[in-house]
Amino acid sequence: MQNTNALITGGGSVKAKLQKLGGFLAGMVIPNIGAFIAWGLITAFFIPTGWIPNEHLAKLVGPMITYLLPILIGYTGGKLVYDVRGGVVGAIATAGIIIGSSIPMFLGAMLMGPLGGYVIKKFDELVEGKIPAGFEMLVNNFSAGILGGLLAIIAFLFIEPVVNGISVGLGAAAQWVTNKGLLPLIAIFIEPGKILFLNNAINHGILAPLGVAEVKEFGKSIFFLLETNPGPGLGVLLAYWFFGKGDAKQSAPGAIIIHFFGGIHEIYFPYVLMNPLLLLAVIGGGMAADATFVLTKAGLVATPSPGSIFAEIAMAPKGGLLPVLAGITVGAIVSFLIASVIVKRASEESMSAESMTFARSIVSGLKAQSKGQKVEEVNPSVQKIEGMPKMIVFACDAGMGSSAMGETILKKKLKEAGLDIVVKHSAVNQIPKEADVVFTQENLAERASQVVPHAKIVTVKNFLDNTVYDEFVKNLKK
Repeated sequence: MQNTNALITGGGSVKAKLQKLGGFLAGMVIPNIGAFIAWGLITAFFIPTGWIPNEHLAKLVGPMITYLLPILIGYTGGKLVYDVRGGVVGAIATAGIIIGSSIPMFLGAMLMGPLGGYVIKKFDELVEGKIPAGFEMLVNNFSAGILGGLLAIIAFLFIEPVVNGISVGLGAAAQWVTNKGLLPLIAIFIEPGKILFLNNAINHGILAPLGVAEVKEFGKSIFFLLETNPGPGLGVLLAYWFFGKGDAKQSAPGAIIIHFFGGIHEIYFPYVLMNPLLLLAVIGGGMAADATFVLTKAGLVATPSPGSIFAEIAMAPKGGLLPVLAGITVGAIVSFLIASVIVKRASEESMSAESMTFARSIVSGLKAQSKGQKVEEVNPSVQKIEGMPKMIVFACDAGMGSSAMGETILKKKLKEAGLDIVVKHSAVNQIPKEADVVFTQENLAERASQVVPHAKIVTVKNFLDNTVYDEFVKNLKK
């Protein structure tokens, strides 16, 4: 198992950079997923081939995909770099790259949004302390307007043609791969990439822009299914449930609920890492699912996020639900059959609580790397809490996946201990001001303390680590 750790986490400077890029891309896209879903639902219902075609309401589709969604991404990217001021300049710069383009400029927004935030941040650092008293508002407003306007002009004249060419090239390449029947082979890269936490770079950086462009043309896209498909992971968890031993077998049913219905795919990563041969199962399941999607012409109208079966169903177009379910089912069956052989032959020791804990620590390390955090810096830290807190908040980057799981675990432990405390989860930048205690990861602790400076910050290595919560509840009871 130690060799597995070295294999997965070691020697990967390129991988670490890709993980960090993926985390940043996710930070731009995930907060705006609701807007993508709104656009997807409007598309699914009101376009001529939709559930209830309506020519008047269908007019919303074009402007939303052309202007609203890219500008939201550009604003969010700028805000990530330099708060609201960076977001405003990022949105202005993004407007320059989307106006005049014949395709949805998601790649352009991911470029210009952060660039706008960076430029205004550097300007403010340059003039800090040099603005005469009383002229601060004037300089702030005009600097944002002038720099944003210049970036928009540069983007419109010079950057848009380049990005447009790249986007068209990627779309043509993707179409060629699909037409040649080679698309199922992409699972060889996607399934291991997910476990290495490259899923955000793959999904939000590559597949989602391709998918959106296809939806605009065809009303659905297979690219939304390739990374979000919960079938392969479900097959592995089912194999552990039926044929596993010890802690792995006992915990598999709960993991199935979180993965398949909750859409939190990272819950199954430790089960694969306990026996790396199971990569063959998820790859085989992914290839079988993708082949089924191709044969049945399956597609979705928008990104299902998180990758829950409910989200997959909700994003299916009119008449397109059965192909989607067929691909997910085939992927789960093939993954289960391959995983069953591997799990049956595995030793009981490899599925013990110690092996599960070790595998989870690898996943935690990979996730830390994906956010640019040094693994050795992450240490559980439960501080002494003065008095009984009224609100506890779990905070992660997006406020959706791992923080929600941590919230569920601690709620259960507090209830068992007879403690009535409000527990919530949120994105680290949106922690409620009423929070008394915040659970977060080491690399987010400083940001959390800036949002709620009065709160106690508890850093955790792994949101699924029960020992941290047991110690915390024990301290509360004292």
